[in-house]
Amino acid sequence: MAYDLKVLKEKTAAALSWVQKELSLIRTGRAAPAILDWVFVESYGTKMSIRQLASVSIEDARTLRVSPFDPTQVKNIEKAIVQSNLGLSVAVDDKGVRVLFPELTAERREGYLKVAKEKLEEARKKIRGSRDDTWKDIQEKERKGLMSEDEKFRTKDAMQKIVDDASKTLDEVYARKEKEINS
Repeated sequence: MAYDLKVLKEKTAAALSWVQKELSLIRTGRAAPAILDWVFVESYGTKMSIRQLASVSIEDARTLRVSPFDPTQVKNIEKAIVQSNLGLSVAVDDKGVRVLFPELTAERREGYLKVAKEKLEEARKKIRGSRDDTWKDIQEKERKGLMSEDEKFRTKDAMQKIVDDASKTLDEVYARKEKEINS
């Protein structure tokens, strides 16, 4: 009976997805609509995401255009972006809200890289924890006689390959973000 590594694959995929989402929230000086995904606007008596109230598009390299579906929501959207403390400038005009990304200083770049490395390390810890849990489970199955020693080591090699592939992907994701921040 071969050991099912499906749970480990799911956990590593979840860690990769998490780190990609977290890194997308790190500002790079370039306009990225994803940064507004976690800004919620007090509107119609409830909190709603900007994407539910407006279309968000890239106007130029350092400007986003937020065009509300209901023009009466412009002030609420402006207020929510300002209160989000993302370090963005906001200007209201007749078409909606312009969100301006300031130029990054060397200090800010270093700070963002540090945050990105912390997120990367958190994802690595999640993957290592999943690997350790899987290895304990494999050893337990072998102790109970549900798996031969040869099968245990074959499964360990397959498990390590999944972890190595996930680590390689993490490195690639971080390298892309590092390049984006430094450019």
